[in-house]
Amino acid sequence: MEDITEVTPQEVAEKALNGISKLGTQIFALSPFSQYFDDWLVSLRQVVLEFESNPVMKVDEQFQKERMQAFLDIEAALAESRLQESNLTAEAKALAENNHLIVEADQEYAEKTRENSNKRNAEVQRLSNKIRQLEDDLSVQQEIKIGFFKFNEKKRAQQKLNQLTNDLSASRNELEVTLASFTAEQEKLHDTYQKRKQELSENSDRLHKELEKLETDTSIEARQTVCNTLANAVKTLLQRTPANQSSE
Repeated sequence: MEDITEVTPQEVAEKALNGISKLGTQIFALSPFSQYFDDWLVSLRQVVLEFESNPVMKVDEQFQKERMQAFLDIEAALAESRLQESNLTAEAKALAENNHLIVEADQEYAEKTRENSNKRNAEVQRLSNKIRQLEDDLSVQQEIKIGFFKFNEKKRAQQKLNQLTNDLSASRNELEVTLASFTAEQEKLHDTYQKRKQELSENSDRLHKELEKLETDTSIEARQTVCNTLANAVKTLLQRTPANQSSE
């Protein structure tokens, strides 16, 4: 009669612990990582079921409670990871839209700066021409005044000279005000652009970080945790199992 070698609870537990350990350290290759969740969970259930259903193991209520809670926890964690991954497309779309807004902001600032510069140059050119004309007229009028000997004619020439002087002063003041106004307008435009660019850049950085996080398997910590929990449950059950149970 052949001897039938029975496995011991220690051997059954060791096999289960090896299977649980491998699943706990399993790394999923590519995103979306949720594509691996179902198969991984089935494999984990199979390892635990094989352990529980082995005749040499006497699974008690404590182990069943610990096992049930462990699977509830990992199912919830994987559901959360699955939900996070579903946001990947939305986040990528938001980033693309945000980058488009950055390009638009740059283009708008460049266009408004160009318009402001052209408008400034045209206005400065107009006033400069006016000032040069007044200066020429003033020079001519000074010569005319000197050439008059009659009192009335000289008086009219002086009035004309005064008017030209006032016009020249007013035109120079207008040029200064115009330059200051365009400078203030450009500074305001630049400040608005910088504020908008800063907001868009911060949003872009945030979205990049979100995408990087989503490109990482966020389930690995939860999977390692549940495997550690199940391994501890197996070990403590083994400690509660009588050493001579397999020979009964």
